Amino acid sequence: MSRAIAAIFAPGLFGNAQVQIAAAVGAVAAVVAGTVGVFTVIRGQSFAGEALADVGTTGGSGAFLVGAGELWGVVAATVIAAGAMETIGIQRPRGRDLVTGIVLSTGLGLSALFLYLVTIDSPTTGATFTILFGSVFAITTSTIPLVIVLSVAALALILVLFRPLLLCSISPEAAAARGIPVRLVGALYLIALAVAVALAAITVGTILSLALLVGPAATSLRLTRSPGRAVVVATAIGVVAMWLGIVMAYDSYDWPPSQTGWPVSFFVVSLIFVGYLLAGLARRRRARTAPPSASSGLALD
Repeated sequence: MSRAIAAIFAPGLFGNAQVQIAAAVGAVAAVVAGTVGVFTVIRGQSFAGEALADVGTTGGSGAFLVGAGELWGVVAATVIAAGAMETIGIQRPRGRDLVTGIVLSTGLGLSALFLYLVTIDSPTTGATFTILFGSVFAITTSTIPLVIVLSVAALALILVLFRPLLLCSISPEAAAARGIPVRLVGALYLIALAVAVALAAITVGTILSLALLVGPAATSLRLTRSPGRAVVVATAIGVVAMWLGIVMAYDSYDWPPSQTGWPVSFFVVSLIFVGYLLAGLARRRRARTAPPSASSGLALD
């Protein structure tokens, strides 16, 4: 048994302080991303998540330029972008893609400038790679309090809004008829989405954070019709993928060709993709054996 464990877990894995911080922060980010991600998929706003993730590159690179923490920059940029989407009119379904595209293109333009300046200012620090693809092993203990505060705020927001947000996501007209402030709910959801994207960005990078946000959520919605159970399944998938990705990245320091380790983000995204494919196979198998009258819609519980 000890040989089998040694073959899977490289020496020093569990006693490494950086691994412990990475596992804790990565799990928290996966829980928030999975919870918010379920509503992102239900609302059909994956493109908005992608836009916020790319805008996060602007915040992360800007933070490097001024010497601030990356998470602060990403949070500031994504929250401002979410506010811009809501102000311009993303609450109208027909205008969502247009508004998101405008915010995305603006953010990418600023990102190109800031990343260029970061490269010129400190060409050997690897800052650009860290911003784009994450570096969960480089997270310091000083970042943990902010991660906790943001995570609690985002999860509390989703918990309070759960049922009205679900109804607004499925049928805005029915929600409005019941007196639910659809626009306010949508604005608060965008704030939670911005926080989820920011937390995912510091673990798997800004350009891959959408995978942690949407992948586990889409997989869970393939496996269950209940939004509540989908949240639980999505968070579990995200945490498992994150922890396995950390283990594999740590083990990869002994792999060729460079023996410097493979990025955690590669393993996490690959595991999420494989899980999504397996969930699709399970869903098709279940559809073949289910009675013809079985419904595939979401349950409002």
